[in-house]
Amino acid sequence: MSEQAMTPWSEKPQTSDQLHDWLLRHLSIRVVREAIVDGHSAPFEYLCHAFFEDRLPRDCVVWANRGGGKTYYAAVATLLDMVFKPGIEIRILGGSLEQSKRMHTHLRQLFSVEPLNELVEGRITERRIRLSNGSAAELLAQSQTSVRGTRVQKLRCDELELFDREVWEAAQLTTREMRSGAGRVRGSIECFSTMHVPYGLMHELIDASAGGGTPRRVFKWGVVDVLDACDDDHACVSDDGACPLVAECAGMAKRRRRRPRSPGEVAGHIGIDDAIGLKQRVGDATWKAEMLCLRPQRSDCVLPEFDERVHVVDAVPDSARRGACVAGMDFGIRSPTVVLFAHVDPGGVLWVVGEHAQSDTALDEHVRVIKGHDPAPGWIGVDPAGRQRGLQTGISDVQAMRRAGLVVKDRNLGLHEGLKLIRARLRPASGGSRLYVHRSCTRLIDSMHKYHYPKDQPFTDTPKKDGHDHFVDALRYLIQNLDMGYTSRAERYIPAT
Repeated sequence: MSEQAMTPWSEKPQTSDQLHDWLLRHLSIRVVREAIVDGHSAPFEYLCHAFFEDRLPRDCVVWANRGGGKTYYAAVATLLDMVFKPGIEIRILGGSLEQSKRMHTHLRQLFSVEPLNELVEGRITERRIRLSNGSAAELLAQSQTSVRGTRVQKLRCDELELFDREVWEAAQLTTREMRSGAGRVRGSIECFSTMHVPYGLMHELIDASAGGGTPRRVFKWGVVDVLDACDDDHACVSDDGACPLVAECAGMAKRRRRRPRSPGEVAGHIGIDDAIGLKQRVGDATWKAEMLCLRPQRSDCVLPEFDERVHVVDAVPDSARRGACVAGMDFGIRSPTVVLFAHVDPGGVLWVVGEHAQSDTALDEHVRVIKGHDPAPGWIGVDPAGRQRGLQTGISDVQAMRRAGLVVKDRNLGLHEGLKLIRARLRPASGGSRLYVHRSCTRLIDSMHKYHYPKDQPFTDTPKKDGHDHFVDALRYLIQNLDMGYTSRAERYIPAT
């Protein structure tokens, strides 16, 4: 092919180096290729994964900081797919239509560069870009109607944390592979988001990917990983004090010094001064969650005192195992009935050692599990609502359990008072924790992380009942009967008429 006929789309990049060179020559983009933080990814790793179809698994999640370029790099990946994979159909689904439009704006700007603009067929609309090679990218509204009619090769979901769960579920069935002269393009879903809270969709996807659930490649970067090259104007330590970023960066951004090859070239996505300004404007929790991507914020969580590094243990001391065995129980029918087993050591510290949860199961079966536990609990604290008589049996669940030989305590205490007792054990005013959970109690641990107040109701003090409440309630009934004492009383049995 003559030099006159050579175009940016004449030769498809075959290697990572060729892809990086193509982006630099034709779009003046130098993408960060190496992360600074151990265990993190560079944005270029994501671009390679998205572009080269042999990288598996095809589905992926990008967990990145605010302003870290995740939307921009998703637009770059979309351009590369459209240019080099003729006929591909890509849909962009944001947490809101406004979010989708941000990626679309980036895409329009990228295709305005000559001679790439020659590939655009017709006029770019507010929702769609189509190329002369048959490729197309289109925005989707955040609705089931919009998503359910979609059959495409790639779905890029921006700001997943803001998604409606039912829309996300519907989106799982939207992709299909394409075979053409350009080769095989597998159907895939890519997700991009910060992780705001421990009970959101993003947290669930990261957990599922780490736990061997749905196979997804995870790319994670924070503000430090996408810093621009640091210059001599910024000293790590000077007479004026230390750079605000020295704890995170440790001088590694200075290694990115280089002479730009072109005016538009960028080494990192965030300038040093911008990053310093951002850090100085926000609190520590926000900085760590939304900029360093260390952990989600727990400001809406009911039990922010719970810290897995402190309260979750791999082994329970023998002295605790020899202590009294007690239990807590939350009744359920369609929702699970939950039973927690624990020991109280000689110092009064509570060690939760086991959990049982089952839905649509008769009370007799739960009683069998409780009595069969080794050792059997000396007593079990339950929901006071269990005193209500059943319409068919004429007796309450509490009465039925007592008739089965169990010692049942059902102290009536308000929700908030019971939660205060849990918090007091997790983080007492003096001394160390008085509540520990064995690592095998995975659902209790998960619930204590995710039990939260409704994010859209900032003035309510009633936690959201979305499934995470059952295990915490079982723990609450155990602790309120353990710490508040219990006074027995006679119950009058009234037979059903």
